[in-house]
Amino acid sequence: MPKRVSTVLGREFGDSLRQVIARTGLKESELARRLGWEHAKLSDLVNGKGGTSLEEFTFLLGMCGAKPEEFQYLKGLFLESREKGWLQLYESVLPPHVRTLILHERIAKEIVIWSSLFIPGLLQIEPYARAAAEDSPFVKDEDIPELVAARIDRRGIVAGHKKFVFYVYEPVLYSEVGSADVMAEQLHELLRMLVRPYISFRILPAGRALTGDFTLLKFEKYEPVVYKGGLNSALFLDDKASIGLYQDALKTMDSAALGKEESRELITSIVS
Repeated sequence: MPKRVSTVLGREFGDSLRQVIARTGLKESELARRLGWEHAKLSDLVNGKGGTSLEEFTFLLGMCGAKPEEFQYLKGLFLESREKGWLQLYESVLPPHVRTLILHERIAKEIVIWSSLFIPGLLQIEPYARAAAEDSPFVKDEDIPELVAARIDRRGIVAGHKKFVFYVYEPVLYSEVGSADVMAEQLHELLRMLVRPYISFRILPAGRALTGDFTLLKFEKYEPVVYKGGLNSALFLDDKASIGLYQDALKTMDSAALGKEESRELITSIVS
C-alpha cells in the first residue's frame, strides 16, 4: 500500500488495526522495533496513510495475533484502499457504515447535512426516531429498539466544539411522523436546539430540492468527506471532484434557503 494522504477507508483501516495492536499491550514504538520498522512507518499505517506491502502487513498481523476474521477484514480494507471512495453493502440493522460515520462525526470540526425526507437524525427525539423506524417497511420489529437507541446515542456529538449546519426540505416539517403530538414535540425540540450558537438550521422551500440526502464532513487535518446512505448501502466519497460537486450543491442550497431567523419563525408558526 503506497504512502498517500489519509482517506475514509484508510482511517477505518487504521482504527481497526489500532485495536488489534492495543491487545498486544505493546507501545507502537516497541512493536515497530520488534518488526524491524521505523516507528514512523507503523505510525503512517495506523493513521491510514499506507506505506507498507501486503507481505509486511501480514507479518504485522501475525505478530499481533490477529484473529482469522480480523485478518480477512483488514486484508480486504488494505487491498481496497487504492480505490476512490468507499461503497459499503450490508444486511444488518446496525450496518458497518454506522461505525465509520460515527468515527468521522466525532473527529469532524464541521458537519453539514441536507435532509429531504426526515428531520436529521442528529436532531431527532426518541418518539420521532421510533415512529420513523416503525413506519419503515425495511426495518424488522425486533430490530427497532437497537436502531432507535443507536440513533439517539449519536445525538451526543451535537456539542459546542463543532459547527453544525442543517438544510432541511420544507415538506419535512409538515410530514406527520408517528402522530400530531410526536411532530409537535419534535418541532418544539428543534426550536430549543436552534438557540445554540453552533447550530445553523436552514429550510429549503418546497420545489427547490437539488439532490438526495447527504452529509458533508469537514476536518482539521483531513480533506472533506461526503456520506450518502441507502437502503442497503453507504457511500463515502473523498476525491476532489466529488467533494467539489457537493460543495457546489450546498452553495446553491444556501442561496435558496430561508435564513436562520426566517426558518425559526416558520417552525414557530407551524407549532402555533
